[in-house]
Amino acid sequence: MRKILLTCLFLWSLSTVAEAKQLIPMGHSIGIQLQLPHLYVTHDVLLPEGVWLKQGDKVMEMNSQKVTKLEQLDDITGDVKMVVERKNKSLHFQLTSAELKNMLPFLKDETDGIGTLTFIDPDSKEFGALGHQIIDMTLKEAPVFDEGGIYMASISQVKKSEPGQPGYKISVIDPAATRLGNIVKNDVYGIFGQWEQALTNSVRQSMEIIHAADVELGEAQIYTAIEGTDVKAYTIHIDNKKDDTFQFTVKDTRLIEKTGGILQGMSGSPVIQNGQFVGAVTHMYVEKPTKGAGLFIIEMLKKTPR
Repeated sequence: MRKILLTCLFLWSLSTVAEAKQLIPMGHSIGIQLQLPHLYVTHDVLLPEGVWLKQGDKVMEMNSQKVTKLEQLDDITGDVKMVVERKNKSLHFQLTSAELKNMLPFLKDETDGIGTLTFIDPDSKEFGALGHQIIDMTLKEAPVFDEGGIYMASISQVKKSEPGQPGYKISVIDPAATRLGNIVKNDVYGIFGQWEQALTNSVRQSMEIIHAADVELGEAQIYTAIEGTDVKAYTIHIDNKKDDTFQFTVKDTRLIEKTGGILQGMSGSPVIQNGQFVGAVTHMYVEKPTKGAGLFIIEMLKKTPR
């Protein structure tokens, strides 16, 4: 399994979703935003006096005032006394307002990313997305967050997968876009929350969940977006299944010509067979990107976080 380098991972659901017999398969590209409880340093920064701020440092105070958001720094002028927390120790720094301004690009108060919306429960209006835990690259861990939201993303460009070189999607989020839902949980099974928009304009109706034993080897479809915001169905062939997982080959020439097969950002894309919800894309095979793997939706729902 060494060749399975890119783990798109899989997607579970909230406790109430586990009771659902039907889910709406989605496949949309979404922007993800988590508001952090602190202001963090994103990269090592050398200060004028020759000392370093380190990646992951928390900026706690400016001129004896607690700070948690970047916007709080906009009106600071003159000399600045800054308190930073590093490994539970407080460090004190003296800066000019110009030095603080130069440091602003290396500070952040949120974690952002792009993922794939997998399903919505039409009864509870809970959603599941992404398929794996969000790890903040600055903190090197799953971030604690105050609140979060998901937004519709438009795919502007695709870097095609080639053997040995996984491709990826480049997505754009409209800053004025309406929030689709709030994020209440970020764990190893994905991100989960409450859908906040009407479901009347959903691209498709809810589908019955199919048990693994009833999934057939043969033709199926994946729902995913590879251009703009349009979600389309692409033909795959389920090659084999074992326990809670299955393997498949992309057969749709449209998808192969555009993406090379499976690429980064497709994790969580719903898999459908004969009008029933099979599961979600979970892996790609780097050396052969037309091949992929997935997890059965029934197994995802069994492993609901408690």
